Amino acid sequence: MIIISSAEIGVTGTLVWYAHGIEADQEHELIELGRIISESSYKRDKKEIEVDNVKADLMRKVDGQIIIGEVKKSSKYKEAATMQLLYYLKVLRQHGIQAKGKLFFPEERKTIDVELNEESIKKLEEIEGEILKIIYKEQPPKAQKNRFCNTCAYSEFCFA
Repeated sequence: MIIISSAEIGVTGTLVWYAHGIEADQEHELIELGRIISESSYKRDKKEIEVDNVKADLMRKVDGQIIIGEVKKSSKYKEAATMQLLYYLKVLRQHGIQAKGKLFFPEERKTIDVELNEESIKKLEEIEGEILKIIYKEQPPKAQKNRFCNTCAYSEFCFA
């Protein structure tokens, strides 16, 4: 039996978001739009913070508390964005950095606070396990078209 940890394979927040080991088409219009929104919003905050395999959109300090933020175009995928941010908070905690999270949806003028707890850690461990199972399959899972496919920056990989 081979035991593989998420640290060995380098599970990232993006993998937690998408659960694929393939990089999105960086020229895809929605990826580019997200990049523009992230760069043009929250200009006073530090941008693109990297620790280990975490690359968060922004960081700020409020009353001595570190806030790690992810900027998203829409709250439509709030659950996936929350899990991505929780993963970042988990990795930071492993490095001794206590932080809280905040999802930012500038076009909706909406924010959501995200805080790591035991329940979310358990859920993240389940997701990481599923990601590793997919990565180590000899063949990728069969493509199944769903409602997200029309706007997905990965659709060429699945249906080409």
